[in-house]
Amino acid sequence: MTERLLFPHERLPAVAETLRHEVRAFLREELAAGHFLPASDSWMNASPEFSRKLGRAGWLGMTWPRKYGGAERSSLERYVLTEELLSAGAPVGAHWISDRQTGPMLLRYGTEEQRLRFMPGIARGECFFAIGMSEPDAGSDLAAVRTRADRVDGGWRLNGRKIWSSFAHDAHCMIVLCRTSPKEDNRHAGLSQLLVELDSPGIQMRPILNLTGHHHFNEVVFDDVLVPDARVIGDIGGGWKQVVSELAYERSGPERFLSYYPVLASLLGPLAAQIGESDGPLTTAVGALVTQLATLRQMSLSVAGRLQLGASLEIEAAVVKDLGTRFERLLPEQARLIAAAAGIPLHEGEFGRLLAEAVLRAPSSTLRGGTNEILRGAIARGLGLR
Repeated sequence: MTERLLFPHERLPAVAETLRHEVRAFLREELAAGHFLPASDSWMNASPEFSRKLGRAGWLGMTWPRKYGGAERSSLERYVLTEELLSAGAPVGAHWISDRQTGPMLLRYGTEEQRLRFMPGIARGECFFAIGMSEPDAGSDLAAVRTRADRVDGGWRLNGRKIWSSFAHDAHCMIVLCRTSPKEDNRHAGLSQLLVELDSPGIQMRPILNLTGHHHFNEVVFDDVLVPDARVIGDIGGGWKQVVSELAYERSGPERFLSYYPVLASLLGPLAAQIGESDGPLTTAVGALVTQLATLRQMSLSVAGRLQLGASLEIEAAVVKDLGTRFERLLPEQARLIAAAAGIPLHEGEFGRLLAEAVLRAPSSTLRGGTNEILRGAIARGLGLR
């Protein structure tokens, strides 16, 4: 059995705390000006203008080299920025995928032409990417993808469908996981990643509305879409390895446990007078939520610090997502019970609005980014338990 599952304590440097004050001041100004309304699950809300403001502040692609539009700041500084944006319920969905995982993947596997072509635009908040992994018949089993790219002169002809592609309708590009050779005994062989510009001929975008009627999901259909060789990411046939490394960025961030933090924050204000320094059931219930939140934050922060050093942390990232998204499913219901016990109205004011959003959106927490059941299987294999 491996003993690699570790979460060493990580401390934030002073420069990160300085950045935190700068970000909070920016967010106070944006809120005071009415430029956004705090939301539950705010990384599923998008404002291209808000993303451009972050770009102008140097807060997108902030860990990347300057030659690609970055600021060469640390991953822990980026972590602080991310948790402040999520805690405030800011509309970060437009740039989310591009900043979180597209840029790091291009740095690791992309060509120099690809980096220079796309990364500066991402850092300015002017170029947005969507994820092209999930498919209608594949579920959480990425190795079962049917989207296929066939070799043609100068590139690849792409056919297939991708689903649950958040904000693909507003994105400029998508990185598509597809099969470029027939299935072998090794199901993970023969997969590749193509960078597809979404204004290419042959692409159809179909909106998918969630329970709230909100449109951020899409089904994207590729019908004989021509993708030039210059848009292959990494090696043909190396897609599985690349995707697995990409998922460490997708699964371990604070969005896996802070999505509904605005609900808790809006509850604590009216609740403060009742809990005070007492040891009653309300204090215990709130303390249980805060304790879980603090533990998950430290685990996620540990992964962020080690990713900065170039560590491979797919299993640790999966653990953070499993525990974090279970907490996200729990928080809205616990907040509702605590508010009811404290006599706080459930359908009024900011708390009522945020709670209503969270109750409708929380069921998706343990599904997106890979279902928790699939994650537990991956964790078990990584620990040598199966």
